[in-house]
Amino acid sequence: MTPDQKFNRYVKISLVGFVLVFVYYIIADIWLPVTPQARVYHPVVQVAPQINGRITQVLVKNHQRVNAGDILFKIDDAPFKLALAQAELALDDAKLTNQQINSQIAAITAQIEAAKAQLNEQKLLKQRAENLIKQQAISQQQRDNILANYKVSKANLLSLQAQLSEAKLKRGAKGENNLTVRHAQNQIAQAKLNLAYTQVRAVSSGVVANLQLTEGLYAKSGQPLLALVSPQIDLIADFREKSLLNMHPGSLAKITFDSRPGAVFNAHISSFEAGVSDGQLTANGLLTETEKSNRWVRDAQRQRIHLQLTDNQADVLNQLQSGARATVQLLPQSSVGQWLGSVQIRFISWLHFIY
Repeated sequence: MTPDQKFNRYVKISLVGFVLVFVYYIIADIWLPVTPQARVYHPVVQVAPQINGRITQVLVKNHQRVNAGDILFKIDDAPFKLALAQAELALDDAKLTNQQINSQIAAITAQIEAAKAQLNEQKLLKQRAENLIKQQAISQQQRDNILANYKVSKANLLSLQAQLSEAKLKRGAKGENNLTVRHAQNQIAQAKLNLAYTQVRAVSSGVVANLQLTEGLYAKSGQPLLALVSPQIDLIADFREKSLLNMHPGSLAKITFDSRPGAVFNAHISSFEAGVSDGQLTANGLLTETEKSNRWVRDAQRQRIHLQLTDNQADVLNQLQSGARATVQLLPQSSVGQWLGSVQIRFISWLHFIY
């Protein structure tokens, strides 16, 4: 065989091999989908103080495991103790003011009783004067004086009754239902809550990560100061839409992790993500903005799925950090397809020894 014939033979073999690989890729992309876009995620809780203040003590270290309720750091509590004392003084002042108003109400009530007695006396004198004036036993001037005194007594009673109503309105309800007392009690509760916030606690169990806190730092309300990595685990993978055509929750999968080269783990699809950010519209009051692309073949949209390792292998995830990369091979229902998929992911797991 001449050199030209050998070259032509190699070219034909290469072309046949390329066609076979291309056909296999098209078929495998639908029936044996695989993706390197997979990660292990741990929910991360950002810890932020709910009050402003200077940090006086940091009680945790980086990579320390904490439980829900553990104190992470403390904020200077002196201003908040002072605020609590001020609120308690306000409550005492409110109760004292109510006692003073109660005394005023009692005094006005006594004055009303005296005014009623005086009005009753003036009423009797008025009736007697009207009878005497008919008998011409008293002068008209005396009658007018008695009538004026009656009107003055009546007006005095009405004035005292108005003062009593005003005092009761100013005081409000009695005892703990009094509005002023309730306001003061609310201020005490708020002051106690703020004082409790000086001890920043973990809202959930986790591992402290990226701790940059130092004593003396001024903390601002709502500004995250450290992160807690939750022990909960979520294994996700992103596939092209067409690759998920024949997959459903419960479909089998095999996974290899970059940190575990040569090892392949069994898993299954637990759920499909409801959507991606590209499928979310924002009500911003603007007209629709269409997608712009000059490419003849646009990029395929990827969808996210969630996976779960089998029970006897689930502990592997607990040893992986959040963000650990993985490669996921989905398996069809046919035994031949599952065998090919197993071979394919096994080959990828060996490649992880190299890169």
